Amino acid sequence: MKTSSFVYSLLWFSTFAVFSSTSVQAELDVDTQRIRTQNSSIPQIRDRKAFLRENRSATTLKEWEKNLETHHSNLVSQNSPVPVTGVKLNQVDTGLEIILETQDGKPLQIDATKFRTENNRLIADIPNAVLTLTDVQEFSADSPTTDIANVRVIQTDASNIQVVVTGKDALPKSEVTLTTGALSYSLNSEGDTAEEEVVVTGEGRTPYRASSSGTATGTNIPILETPFSIQIVPKDVLRDQQTTRLEEALLNVSSVAIQGNASSRTASFSLRGFENAPTLRDGFRRYGSFQASPEIANLEQIEVLKGAASILYGEIQPGGVVNLVSKKPLSNPFYEAELELGSRGLFSPRVDFSGPVTPDAKLLYRVNALISTQAPFQNFNTNFERAFIAPTLAWKISDRTDLGFSLEYLNKRSPADFGLPVIGRSVVDVPRDFVSTDPNDAIESQFLSVGYDFEHRFSQNWKIRNAFRYSSYDYDFNTVLLPFGFDEETATIGRVFASQDGQNENFSLLTNLLGEFTTGSVKHVLLFGVDLNRSQDRIFSVGDFLTFLPLNIFNPVYGQPPTPSEADLPPFGGNYITTNRLGIYVQDQISLFDRLTLLAGIRYDTVDQTNKRVPGLFTEPGKTTQTDDAFTPRLGLLYQVSKTVSLYGSYSQSFNPGSATTAAGDVIEPERGEGYEVGIKTELLNRKLLATAAYFDITKQNVAVTDPDFPLFSVASGEQRSRGVEFDIVGELTPGWNLIASYTYTDTQVTEDSNPDLIGNQLFGVPKHSASLWTTYEIQRGNLQGLGVGFGFNFVGERQGDLANSYEVDSYFITNAAIFYRRGNWRFAVNFKNLGDVKYIESTSNGRESGNFFGEPFTVIGSVSVQF
Repeated sequence: MKTSSFVYSLLWFSTFAVFSSTSVQAELDVDTQRIRTQNSSIPQIRDRKAFLRENRSATTLKEWEKNLETHHSNLVSQNSPVPVTGVKLNQVDTGLEIILETQDGKPLQIDATKFRTENNRLIADIPNAVLTLTDVQEFSADSPTTDIANVRVIQTDASNIQVVVTGKDALPKSEVTLTTGALSYSLNSEGDTAEEEVVVTGEGRTPYRASSSGTATGTNIPILETPFSIQIVPKDVLRDQQTTRLEEALLNVSSVAIQGNASSRTASFSLRGFENAPTLRDGFRRYGSFQASPEIANLEQIEVLKGAASILYGEIQPGGVVNLVSKKPLSNPFYEAELELGSRGLFSPRVDFSGPVTPDAKLLYRVNALISTQAPFQNFNTNFERAFIAPTLAWKISDRTDLGFSLEYLNKRSPADFGLPVIGRSVVDVPRDFVSTDPNDAIESQFLSVGYDFEHRFSQNWKIRNAFRYSSYDYDFNTVLLPFGFDEETATIGRVFASQDGQNENFSLLTNLLGEFTTGSVKHVLLFGVDLNRSQDRIFSVGDFLTFLPLNIFNPVYGQPPTPSEADLPPFGGNYITTNRLGIYVQDQISLFDRLTLLAGIRYDTVDQTNKRVPGLFTEPGKTTQTDDAFTPRLGLLYQVSKTVSLYGSYSQSFNPGSATTAAGDVIEPERGEGYEVGIKTELLNRKLLATAAYFDITKQNVAVTDPDFPLFSVASGEQRSRGVEFDIVGELTPGWNLIASYTYTDTQVTEDSNPDLIGNQLFGVPKHSASLWTTYEIQRGNLQGLGVGFGFNFVGERQGDLANSYEVDSYFITNAAIFYRRGNWRFAVNFKNLGDVKYIESTSNGRESGNFFGEPFTVIGSVSVQF
């Protein structure tokens, strides 16, 4: 009985062992097949025989069952966080392998269905894991391959880590594999994969949603972790809206108001109620009386930082800054050509070429170029004409050192539009094509920028960045009829022949050191920088300001008398302003706890200005010097309530000497401002959608505003205040359905002024209520795949026309639409702007005699583009 029982048990166990060995293999095969047919969420077992060998030590049924249970639990769930003790990068033929080493070889709980892409980043969230690296709190490696800029492995909270692979300007084309033990996962959905790996389909890029920005802190941290309000308009929005002007693009962002074009010399707008918000190009400020209207064909995205941020950018307005981020060279060949045709004879071909120069892809290039011509909607005889080219080079000197060169040139000719006058409490009611001066008035301008960007990484945690830019902006009014007085009773403009030419040159050198380190359990991201700038601003005007040539706005007669040459006009005056600037700043981002971050920084600026006055009708020769300096602090506090919700608050100051001059030739004293802000940021719909809400309270003292009597010059106001609430939402609602929208309530007023009549007045050109919406949907599958439509609106409320609040500009509501179709490498699109052909005043700039501008009428723009 005992012998038979023993033999029976032995035969039963042997049969079970063979069956178990086969069943393990079968289980793996079934699992793999299920993965492929369902959601590709579980990895391939890279070495099945090794797994079986590891379990041959089992000698009893209970041991086999225990091993099988362990294997199943490793694939599905674990109870306690698994320590990740090391991270290694292995460059393979197909791309890059990221190896996560764990304590005792324990597998990690990974759900590849939650892998995602954001902009140019591949992201893998790994739950139930904790980083236990020996000498650092996180892992970071720069440029491990030619198309990968950085690999980071970070602890997002107490029991979750995140792997982030950032491509160079685009998603990595090569295969990126995440390996732990015998398991391997693919992070990207494209590219060749090794035979033993299962391809995991990613969630796809979110076109309208950018996840990080370097504009706010200089450290390129996620927007959700930034204790300031920053909004990004990516190139996908610019393309879908077929945007041709910066002003159009910025209407997608809350708290932005258009405020004219400074007589066709520059794009001017306000942020959070304050005018003349500066425009940066790749972090460089262009100083001077006027900033060239930028060409947007070379933009990767537009980043709008709200609030005072002098600590990073020196002389700015407290409402914020706009940073235009240029396109960078790509490591893979890219060729795109586009042709735009549209209303009023629009003709605009554009090309964008990029790729490697050398076989090893260590030297890359990119060239963007455009020419454009279009007639104005007013009865001018001059078209809007632009010629633009922007070549760039990127040289990977070594794995730790990069050097880039860039050049940008824009030649522009356009009508010299001075806007409309005011009768009573309203802008004059004239046809939209009315010209208030003369149809032949024109202005020519040229903009040139050239420079380099250098970066060297001493280690994974420390790097130095150095960059230089030279820029020159030249403009020249041909002899024009300048509005100089308006008689409201007779509706007559008193025009005078005048001309002005100016040049602004900037030499800027930026250097900063960025490092990450820990003090105990506290993590620091330290930024130390030095800025040097020299600007030379020359403005010279001529004009016969004693001879008036009247024009009745309701019965205009143009062309008499003949236009004189500039040489025949007496000098009006001018200024030669030379400014030297030095800025030194330090900033520390301190992770106090898992979810609490403090950002603190301070900057010191010293500015020396020399103003040489050229004698003229209203100015005497002379020379004045002015030296100003200031400390400007900034504080920010952010608490992450969860992975997708952050609360933040901030305080910051601004300092802005500027170069605005009075009609007497004196430089206006520096403006100073300070602001408070509290807000909430949240990511929705699996982090595809980002929403930001904020309350702000900002004051500014000694404000330079346009002189109402001499519009070519400025005067100083006292103190102004702006308070309000803003809301922005951007991203993807469902696959193919994208959205960008905003709303702002702004309450502005003059709180102090030498003119008591101005106290309590609203600031000009700033609506109390404004809102915008743009949404597109593209069919994702079927016979109509690639067909899409877009729709949106812009609402701008009533605005005061000048600081005296002597007139008001009506609100407007315009709608826009689009239809587009993608087929292979081709894209066809037609956009309809101002569908109702609404007649409205788009902007006002503090003047009753001029400076009020109509918005564009109904406009159609069609385009065809191809990538090859």
